[in-house]
This record gives sequence, structure tokens and C-alpha cells, in this order.
Amino acid sequence: MLRRLLVLPWVHTAYDVAIAVLVAYMAADYDEGYDRFVGLALALALVFRRRRPLTVMGLVSGLALVQYVLMSGTTPYAVVAVLVAMVSVVTHTRTMWHAYMVGAGVLLGVVVTYGGLLPFGGPTTETFADIVAFGGVCAAVWLTAMVLRTRRLYVATLEDRAATAEREREHLVQLAAAEERAEIARELHDVVAHSLAVMILQADGAGYVLKTDPDKAGSALQAIGDTGRDALADMHRIVRVLRGGRASGQGEAPDAGADRRRVSLDDLETVVERARTAGLNVTLAVEGEQDGLPTADELTVLRIVQESLTNVLRHAGPGADVAITLRFDKDVVQIGVVDDGAGKLAGSVPASERSSGGNGLVGMRERVEVSGGSFTAGPRLGTGWQVAAELPVRTRG
Repeated sequence: MLRRLLVLPWVHTAYDVAIAVLVAYMAADYDEGYDRFVGLALALALVFRRRRPLTVMGLVSGLALVQYVLMSGTTPYAVVAVLVAMVSVVTHTRTMWHAYMVGAGVLLGVVVTYGGLLPFGGPTTETFADIVAFGGVCAAVWLTAMVLRTRRLYVATLEDRAATAEREREHLVQLAAAEERAEIARELHDVVAHSLAVMILQADGAGYVLKTDPDKAGSALQAIGDTGRDALADMHRIVRVLRGGRASGQGEAPDAGADRRRVSLDDLETVVERARTAGLNVTLAVEGEQDGLPTADELTVLRIVQESLTNVLRHAGPGADVAITLRFDKDVVQIGVVDDGAGKLAGSVPASERSSGGNGLVGMRERVEVSGGSFTAGPRLGTGWQVAAELPVRTRG
């Protein structure tokens, strides 16, 4: 609290005015009229010592010289004014050579003035010891001013560092919030886009065969219901994460449907089977053991396969052949999804449309990059599209 009070502008102004009043009061004790005039001029100049320290030092030195010539000697109020001006230069100047210059100038003035080396003025009565004493006082004041300057610069440096640290902290918070929003957006896109794509195709198929093949229509409706329930469970899971916890607490019964499933590679067969039900000819080949893969990486693998199938459903349509290959090596997981585009040339479907406005491919790429892997996607030679990704294996700990 005291430190904050000392840095207020009005406190500095009041301190400068107090020093000016002290110099003027000391000059008022002398009988000569010019003492009051010189003292008032010195006091007025000292009010601006923080804004123009070098200018004030020059003006005060000149007035002190005028006072010395008129009185044939020095006065305490002139000495105080010169020392205060010197302290102002040392503590407030931006360059160090100004501080050294005024210090040397004051010492030189002490030697010249008290040594009687000026061609004007009365005889001096100070001895060599007096000159050394006066010079020592000036040196002590100059060193004190240097300590104050060092302290002020040190405090300013600490304040700059604190401000920089605060800006960096705010920037990191913004980056973390943006990353979290992007992750939530990817998850929502994967859940909603895939589920709606499957449900729309199943509903269209059920409408076509509703009268001719009621059993097939019933299977499609059953698939729509299962997909919708799983999508709703995934939405509950995401909302629960956004609300900051899984436990409901406070006497409320937990939502059994929200906790009944955990998204992992165990859902891979379900995703593939629903794609087949929607009309895709999907083959799945898994090589290696997937034990020990972290839950986050399992989710990444599942979402890449899910989004790839969603893109095939949207842009190639029912009847397309899709080959999914998962290879679990010791240190890497390789993911490959290749489709034939249902006989459509790759160039007939723009790459931008393949990503559903840019969200699909961007989301898959971001998921893989977060895990430290690599991702490529693009049209095949001839017909179809291919997606390839590699994830480094991290042990579950």
C-alpha cells in the first residue's frame, strides 16, 4: 500500500513543491532583495526538475553563480538547490554520462568556488580540509542518488517483467481456450455429422422399401434408432465434460444412459456395421495387438475411421467399396481408409467438398497432430479417395 502511494503523480508533485518552498524560505531569511529574487527563481526551477532535469540543472547552476557573484560567497539555499538539481539529473536522466557529467561539474564547482579560483568574488576562508569535506558531502549525495536510480530501474524492470508475465499468462489462457473450443468442435462434428449421415441414408432407404420390403425397412428404422441413441449418449458425455464433472451429486440420481458407454476401439465394429447397413461395402483388416493403447488414441483412431466413412457416404454414396486397414505396431499405429468412389472419378468431387466445408479433414488432421502423428488425404488415381494416418504409440499410464 505504501509503495502504491509513493508512485502516485500528486505525491511527486507535492514533494517537489515542498522542496521549492524550503529553498524559497531559506532565501527569505537574507536581507538583500536579490536573495529573495534568486531564491524564488531557484524554487520555481526545482518544481520542474523531474520533467527537465538537465535544463533545471543548468538553470540552477547559473542562478547559483549569479548569487555567488552578487554576494561574494555561497549561501545554503543555493547549495541545497544545486544538490537537489544534481540528484534529479542522476535519478531521472536516460543516459549515464549525464549523471557522471553533473557529478564532475559539482565537484569542480566546489573546488573552484571554495578554493578561491574565480576571478570575481571575495576572499575565501575555507581550508583544504573544508574543500575535501564539502566535496565528500557532494560525492555522498551523488552516490545516494545513484542508489536511488538503481533501485528505481530495478523496480521498473520487475514491473515490466510482471506485466509481460501477465500478458503471457492471458495469452496462454486464450490459446488453451481456443484449443479446447477446437477440440469440442471436432468432437461435436464427428458425433453429429456421422450419426446424421447414417440416419439420413437409412431413412431414405426405409422410405424406398417401406412397401416392397417391410422387413428391410424395419431394419433401417432399427439402425436409425440405435444410431440416434448412441449419438445422444455421446452428446451427453460432451455436455457433461463441458459442465465440469461426471458426478451429479447433491442427491440427484446419476444418468445411467450417460455413463453406459465409453467411446473406444470396441465401437469400431459397430461403426463399420452401420456403414454397411447404410449401403457401403466395407472391409476391415486389423493387424497387431491394440492392448495398452491410451483411451485418447483409441478415440482418435475411431474418429478418423468414422469421419472417413461419413465422407464416403456423403460424396460417393451407397454402393461404394471401402477398405479399412489398421496396423498396430510396437511404436506406431497406421490407419488407412481407401474407397473407390462408387465408380466416380476423383476429380468429379472437389477436395473441399470431401471435407464437409473444411471441418472433416481439418478435424482429422488436428486430432492426429495433437497426438504427434502425421496425416494425409487426397484423391486416388482414377476413382475414389484415400486417407492415411500414423499415430505414435504411447503406453497407457
